[in-house]
Amino acid sequence: MLPSAGQLKWRCRRGMRELDVLLERYLQERYPSAPAAEQQAFVALLEAPDPQLFAYVVQREVPADPEWAHVIAKLRSLESNATSVDDDRRSRAPC
Repeated sequence: MLPSAGQLKWRCRRGMRELDVLLERYLQERYPSAPAAEQQAFVALLEAPDPQLFAYVVQREVPADPEWAHVIAKLRSLESNATSVDDDRRSRAPC
């Protein structure tokens, strides 16, 4: 059985602010509509220590588990989409 949304939100809180933001964004935007296998991989990935998880996100290391690699790719795509939206907003902001 998968943890509740509240439990997952709590587990997304890490020792690194960057991971907090990224994991919580995934939880809100992707997790609810993700297939069961992806949800299970995300829950398992939350058990990884912060340095390991960060190494996966910044592509210093590649997870051995292909499901974890899939979730990391989704995390990274959310990050790049948010960055491009932020950049677009800044470019339109009045000076």
